[in-house]
Amino acid sequence: MSKPDFYEVLGVARDADEKMLKSAYRKMAMKYHPDRNPGDAAAEASFKEANEAYDTLKDPQKRAAYDRFGHAAFENGGFGGGGGGQHGPDFSSTMSDIFEEFFGMGGGGGGRRSGGRERGADLRYNLDISLEEAYDGKTVEIEVPTSITCELCSGSGAKPGTSPTTCRTCGGAGRVRAAQGFFTLERACPTCQGKGQVISDPCDRCGGGGRVTQERTLSVNIPAGIEDGTRIRLAGEGEAGLRGGPSGDLYIFLSLKPHSLFQRDGADLYCRVPISMTTATLGGAFDVPILDGATSRVKVPEGTQTGKQFRLRGKGMPVMRSTQHGDMYVQVTVETPTNLSKRQREILAEFDQEGSGGNHPESEGFFSKLKDFIASHGS
Repeated sequence: MSKPDFYEVLGVARDADEKMLKSAYRKMAMKYHPDRNPGDAAAEASFKEANEAYDTLKDPQKRAAYDRFGHAAFENGGFGGGGGGQHGPDFSSTMSDIFEEFFGMGGGGGGRRSGGRERGADLRYNLDISLEEAYDGKTVEIEVPTSITCELCSGSGAKPGTSPTTCRTCGGAGRVRAAQGFFTLERACPTCQGKGQVISDPCDRCGGGGRVTQERTLSVNIPAGIEDGTRIRLAGEGEAGLRGGPSGDLYIFLSLKPHSLFQRDGADLYCRVPISMTTATLGGAFDVPILDGATSRVKVPEGTQTGKQFRLRGKGMPVMRSTQHGDMYVQVTVETPTNLSKRQREILAEFDQEGSGGNHPESEGFFSKLKDFIASHGS
C-alpha cells in the first residue's frame, strides 16, 4: 500500500511556508493524539502520518528531496528515513515548540552548563572628570567593590582537598525533563539549580559560591580630548564568574564637570567675556586663558557691539586619536557701568549732548523704522 502524500496529510498546499506547516501539524496533533483518542487505532495511525509528514516537510533538505523524488527519496535509509512514528527524532522538540506557542513556555533550550561555570556580571562605574583633565588626558585610579575568584578554593566553591560532584538528579546536564500528557517539559534541575554539580563540603571562605566580595584599585587611562558620555570598557574587570567561570566586564561612564569659564561643543570651546563700554567704543585688547596653561590675546576693534564673536583657531579641545585641535570662540558682552560718581555722570551727560547722528547707528535705524511703522498704522 502506497503512502499518502505528505502535503495532503497535513492539508496544505505544496508552496506552504513553515508557519502554515506548523499550524496545520498542530491541529492534526491535537485532534489525533492517542491520549485524546484512547483505543482508537485509526486516530493513532493518522497521528503517526501527521508526525512523519511534518518531520519531513519542516526540514528544507528533506522537503526538497521529497518534492523531487517523493517517498522514494527516503527508501533504503535515505536522509535517515522519514522520521515516522510517534517518537521520531524531533518529536520532543516539535511538541515543545507547540507548547511554547500555546503557553509562552519552552520545553527545550537551556543548554548544558559545563560544571556550573557561569560568566560574571558586567559592572558600571560613573567617573566625573574636569575639562582640564579631558584636555590633557590622564590616568586615574578608582576603587571598585566587586566579586573576585575565591583564592582558597580557586573558584570551585568546594573545600580545599574536595571537589564538586556530578548531580545525580540530572546527571550533570543541569536540566530535567518531565512528561505531561503528550508534552515534554524541561526545567532547571531543582537539586543543583541548573549547575550540573553539587558541593557536599563547601569552601569556608566563599560558602560554595566560588567568589568573594573585595574592593579593588584599578588604573583607568583617560585619553586627551575624550568627550562627555564616553564609555570605556575594561574587559575581564567585572564580577568574577561563578565557580571559576569567566569574569564580566567593567564599563566606565565618563561625565565632564561644568566649567566656570568654558562651554564645550565637540572639540570647540565657547567663552563669554564682558568688556567695558570704553573698550568697546575706543577699541582695546584683553587676554583669555587656554586650557594648556597659556593665554591668547584678543584685539577689540573700535565700535564693537555686544554679541561680537572672535575665533581663535586651534585653541579648543584636542581631537581624540588625532593631532588636530578645535577652535575657541570668544563672545564679548558690553557692560553698562553702574554706581557712577557725580563727575562720571557729568561726563556722560556732556558726551550725550555732543553726540551726533552717527554715534548710535543701530538704535537710530530701529527708531526710524518704528516711527514709520506707527505712522503707517495711524494713517
